[in-house]
Amino acid sequence: MNTLVARIAAEPPRRRAALSGTALAGLVLAALAALPVAAEAAGLPFLVVTATRMMIFGLAALSLDLVLGYGAMVSFGHAAFIGLGAYAVGILDAHGVRDLAVQAPVAAGACALFALVTGAISLRTRGVYFIMITLAFGQMAYFFMVSLAAYGGDDGLPLSGRSTLFGMRLIEGDPALFYLVLAVLAVALVALRGVVASRFGRVLRGSRDNAVRMQAIGFSPLPYRLTAYVIAGAIAGLAGVLLANQAEFVSPAYMSWQRSGELIVMVVLGGMGTLVGPVIGAAALIALEEVLAHYSDHWRLGLGLMLVAVVLLSRGGLAGLAAKIGRRA
Repeated sequence: MNTLVARIAAEPPRRRAALSGTALAGLVLAALAALPVAAEAAGLPFLVVTATRMMIFGLAALSLDLVLGYGAMVSFGHAAFIGLGAYAVGILDAHGVRDLAVQAPVAAGACALFALVTGAISLRTRGVYFIMITLAFGQMAYFFMVSLAAYGGDDGLPLSGRSTLFGMRLIEGDPALFYLVLAVLAVALVALRGVVASRFGRVLRGSRDNAVRMQAIGFSPLPYRLTAYVIAGAIAGLAGVLLANQAEFVSPAYMSWQRSGELIVMVVLGGMGTLVGPVIGAAALIALEEVLAHYSDHWRLGLGLMLVAVVLLSRGGLAGLAAKIGRRA
C-alpha cells in the first residue's frame, strides 16, 4: 500500500518533467525552423551552415544519450558510427551511387551491424572495462579507414557533390540541407521519446538504476542494452551521412577518440537523460568554440572553465537549467 501511494505521489512531477521536456524540444525546433529566414534578413548566411553543423552533432549526441543517459553505458567509441555513416556515402559516391534514398539505409544498416557485433562483446563488461573496449573498437575502425588507401586513406575522400534525393538535386543549397537535417532531427527526437516512454525504455532505465533487481523480476538487461546500442549506432550513422553531405568530404578524423569525447561533453553539458539536452549541448559547445576561438588561441581554457561552471551549477546541464527557469517563471 505504501509503495502504491509513493508511486501515485511521484506521478505529477514525472508528468510535469515530461511536459517541460516536450515544450523545450518544441521551442528549440521552432527556433531552428525560423533561423534561415532570420539569417537571410540579417545578411548572415553563414549562420545556416553553422546551425546545420550544430544539428548534425546534436543528432549524434542525441543517439549517445540513449545509451549514456538512459542505459548508463559510457561509450568512448561512438564517433566510429559517424565515420562509418560518412564513409558509406563516400564509398557509394565513388562507385556512382549518389542517391540519399540508397545511401542512408546502407549507412544505417552498416552502423547497426557494427553496433550489434561490437556491442555483443562490449556489453559483457561494465564500468571502465566497457569504456576501454568501446574505445578499442572505435580506434580499430579509425585505423582501418586510415589504411584504406583505395578510398583516400589518411587524406580523406572528397565527394563528387551532395547526394541527390530520388534522382533530384534537392539539397544542393545550404537552406535545403538545413531543413533536411532539421526534419531528421525532429523525427529522431519524437521516435526516441516514444522509445524511452515505452516498456522497453522503462526496462532500460531500470537496468541503469539496478540491474540485479531487474534480473530478479524476470528481465535480462543485456538484450535491452544491446538493442539500445544498435539503435544509437544507426542514428549516429545517419548523422555521418548528413555530415558527409554538408562537408562534401569524408575523413577518418570523423571517428577519432577525440570526437567521441566531444560527444560525451555535449551530452553532459546539455543534460543526460533528457533527449533535447544533448541537442542544446551540441549547439552550445560549437557556438562556444566559434566565439572563443575568435578572441584567443587559448580558447580551450575558457571553454573548460565554462563547462566546469555549468556542471557545478546545474547537475541537469543546460536543459535542467532551462527547466528550472521555466518552472520559476
